[in-house]
Amino acid sequence: MGEISIGQLAARAEVNASTLRYYESVGLLPAPARINGQRRYEESLLDRINFIKIAQQTGFSIQEIAILLEGFESGESLSERWEQMAKQKRTELEERKRKLNSMIQILDSGLSCKCLTWSECLDKIESNGSC
Repeated sequence: MGEISIGQLAARAEVNASTLRYYESVGLLPAPARINGQRRYEESLLDRINFIKIAQQTGFSIQEIAILLEGFESGESLSERWEQMAKQKRTELEERKRKLNSMIQILDSGLSCKCLTWSECLDKIESNGSC
């Protein structure tokens, strides 16, 4: 794959160029080659950037993302620190998923609801599982 400019990579990754510079400054992206002073990135970094974006959107801190990425770069088996963090975050994500599914169920019930008040709707949901 060829090298592309920061603007091209940013557009393809759907982030701002400043986001890429930030990722580079905190070590999430490797320092790119420079041609005439301009950053040139490997197109293959798109997968890494998408991983970073998803991790951020699901509540991972920059430090946690760095640990996740580090776990796959060493060429050795995953570290104990990586495993502990991954298990903890997985548990947190499962809990968030449970809460999201519960809220989706409440909203779905509310969309088909003919109740006049929210408390009346909640009472019906609690008593028979639907409104």
